Amino acid sequence: MIWTPKLDMAQVLKFLPRSTVMMGVPTYYVRMLQEPRFDDDSCRRMRLFVSGSAPLLLETFEEFRKRTGHTILERYGMSETVMLVSNPYDSALGERIGGTVGMPLPGVSVRVVDGDGKPSAIGEIGNIEVTGPNVFKGYWRMPEKTKEEFTADGWFKTGDVGRFGGAIVSQAGERPVPDNYVTIVGRSKDLIISGGYNVYPKEIESFIDEMPGVAESAVIGVPHADFGEAVVAVVVKKPGADLDETALIGTLKDRIANFKVPKRVHVVEELPRNTMGKVQKNVLREQFAVL
Repeated sequence: MIWTPKLDMAQVLKFLPRSTVMMGVPTYYVRMLQEPRFDDDSCRRMRLFVSGSAPLLLETFEEFRKRTGHTILERYGMSETVMLVSNPYDSALGERIGGTVGMPLPGVSVRVVDGDGKPSAIGEIGNIEVTGPNVFKGYWRMPEKTKEEFTADGWFKTGDVGRFGGAIVSQAGERPVPDNYVTIVGRSKDLIISGGYNVYPKEIESFIDEMPGVAESAVIGVPHADFGEAVVAVVVKKPGADLDETALIGTLKDRIANFKVPKRVHVVEELPRNTMGKVQKNVLREQFAVL
């Protein structure tokens, strides 16, 4: 195994031709694609690229495949559960579908339920709960928290929101997703309730991320006197791009319901992330709390 203290493209270009498997967070793959010298020859011995810890942009998924001929395998797990679901390694078992995290692993059970704990229909968004021998027994010396995070019938509440099946929506149109594939929509704590409507940030982010000049985005909810919460987008532009807030909002108004359209769009140099590469939306909510 080759360990490096951080993602340094000079080291990536040096070590990748000697490697067969790479595991990284989505930011790694974005930065690799920004390197002109990174191409299919750099990956000549590779058999598998894995992405986890945060959602992988569909744009990154497609561009990586075009550049290298490799299809990134995206999967989903937690510290409390290790791996839960995964796109297939073996193509005979199914296709790796960008925007999804794949199928439950053998021995793992996954369900999607509504706020009352009732099963959500295929394609409907709900709370993701899991059970299996991989799930931990509880938090160390925290019985009350353990009780809070498990259902009465023993399923662990992941705190993530998602669905089985449905469709992945992009500029290319809608692509149906098999009923046994899971798509993560976001964290339940990141759900925005604006004017009584549920707004899932991932849906809006997927539209913004496909706009010309946008590198990535994060959608948050901030306090609002009339709506309870207002939708706000924080956007990172691509090098050399010129993004206009009014134009971005205008484009979104033509594509999504009005209650989902951000009231403000802030353009920043980069999004705050933790050591696992996940966007720290709590930091953004503090930074842009005032409209």
